[in-house]
Amino acid sequence: MQMKVIICIGSSCHLKGSRQIVERLQALVQEKGLEDKVELGGTFCMGDCVNGVNVTVDGVKHSVSPETVDEFFEKEVLAKVQ
Repeated sequence: MQMKVIICIGSSCHLKGSRQIVERLQALVQEKGLEDKVELGGTFCMGDCVNGVNVTVDGVKHSVSPETVDEFFEKEVLAKVQ
């Protein structure tokens, strides 16, 4: 079963760096060879703009920034798919 990682690309999260987060997550998934285990997607406003950039992993919401995306990936994605 694939893990679903959904990144908010609404205007508030976009301003907080969602594009960089999407690009970094895509790169990390490819680097680790997880294309068949992790599905990345985007969605518009998750209704939690104050805590953006909002990212859900299998429905569980996290607050991620371009500075914390690598740590987030290791803890919430990599650790759970290997």
